[in-house]
Amino acid sequence: MSNETYHIPVMLDECIQGLNIKEDGVYVDVTFGGGGHSKAILKKLGPKGKLIAFDQDQDAANNRPADERLVFVQHNFKYLKQFLNYLNVVPVDGILADLGISSYQINEASKGFAHRFDAPLDMRMDQSNSVTAAHIINTYSEKALLNIFNHYGEIKNTYKLVQVILEKRSHKPIQSIAEFKAAIASCTPAKEESKYLSQVFQALRIEVNQELKALEQFLTDVHSVLPIGGRLVVMSYHSLEDRMVKNLIQTGNVEGDLEKDFFGNKHLSFKAINKKPILPSQQELEINKRSRSAKLRVAEKI
Repeated sequence: MSNETYHIPVMLDECIQGLNIKEDGVYVDVTFGGGGHSKAILKKLGPKGKLIAFDQDQDAANNRPADERLVFVQHNFKYLKQFLNYLNVVPVDGILADLGISSYQINEASKGFAHRFDAPLDMRMDQSNSVTAAHIINTYSEKALLNIFNHYGEIKNTYKLVQVILEKRSHKPIQSIAEFKAAIASCTPAKEESKYLSQVFQALRIEVNQELKALEQFLTDVHSVLPIGGRLVVMSYHSLEDRMVKNLIQTGNVEGDLEKDFFGNKHLSFKAINKKPILPSQQELEINKRSRSAKLRVAEKI
């Protein structure tokens, strides 16, 4: 499997430019995936440079190139601070996070991320995780399911969807993608089936992998591992993710609560390099449709 098959890196040039790479610097790619962004970083580094790459997916680990400058950490990026301290590389000069799910993960039917295949309702990025999408569908309370589909999927008919799930699972556990699609068929708009199912599956995936909690921990820790002038480059694909990143840059925390001292001076941790998020070019949108929801923010520690 080639890295291009695994995942086409989104806004590659913009990400590398945002990192402002120094040849002998230490950089972190917290979402290694197919290694596209990491390989581009390595090309910019000299023999004394170093790249730390994180990814919890074993398939991503299999993509790592044989390069002495690369240290691969097969763990979730929420452990960024702990592992960088363990590796004794703090402070690092720049951190890149591409929060999107890889093309390979979507196209690998057995992982259960895509609604166009039939497979077990899994969706785990880390196979050691005990919680699957099937577990959520079959055991979560009405309130919990409403919260997941409302906030993570931004689904319009959430109440009807949850009621249908509760009714169907009371007769028989829902274990596969085909069973789940059949169970919620009455809620699925005929003219927007793909979009609707994508939103439902996205919500489940975020909950299974606790993606927003991991992102919150990561964003809380990045300031402490960067030096003054260090770069943070984050590409998000969901409004909740982008809001957290935007809040961190504008207020110094993911909640968006701007703190001021006695004299009214703002307590800021970063300054935005790009005032508005960078979006994919029209050319990239035509080549890679999955880039259409991407928003790239670049910030520098102050």
